[in-house]
Amino acid sequence: MKELVAIYDILYQFYGPQNWWPGEGLEIAIGAVLTQQTNWKNVEKALSKLKEANCLNLDCLQSISISRLENLIISSGYYKIKAQRLKNLIDLFVKEPNPSRKMLLDVKGLGYETADAILLYLFEQLYFVIDAYTFQILGRMGSYKEQNYLELQRLFMQSIPKDVQVYKEYHALLVKHAKSYCKKKEPICSLCPLNDQCEYHLEASNQ
Repeated sequence: MKELVAIYDILYQFYGPQNWWPGEGLEIAIGAVLTQQTNWKNVEKALSKLKEANCLNLDCLQSISISRLENLIISSGYYKIKAQRLKNLIDLFVKEPNPSRKMLLDVKGLGYETADAILLYLFEQLYFVIDAYTFQILGRMGSYKEQNYLELQRLFMQSIPKDVQVYKEYHALLVKHAKSYCKKKEPICSLCPLNDQCEYHLEASNQ
């Protein structure tokens, strides 16, 4: 759909390139797990602890005790669950350094969003990442309210250029926009660069 391309162009012109995802190498995959149900500042604290312990590598993450790992990532929240998910993911990476999407989804605790973030940002494969911010913004546009993860992902992947950097930038721009203007509570519609296309804004303006 041309609208999705137009949204990307507007956000890119408004915010500029985001050069995201934070981190590199294995750190990207770890961050994708740790960021579940928390904000990135909490993830950064956990990543710093792992880095200080020289544990941003397969050898350490495979051999470290689960209790020690929990302690290092405690700032990310749900640390017991996330520690086990990290262990599950590392077990996969040890067996298969370049896992398929199916292999990632077979890891207990990894859903579409986490698997696709790893595939896109670490392995640079063409899987567009859909997250809560994407649903938040596109849901307010009016035409995408009934879409589930796979349906909305399919629309993006059919509509925008098949380019890894575009996928990365678009996802990052949606995150930036949701945090800056299209907030979950009290969105700043009057200054939003997408307000002309936004059903939510038009409804609010007519009230």
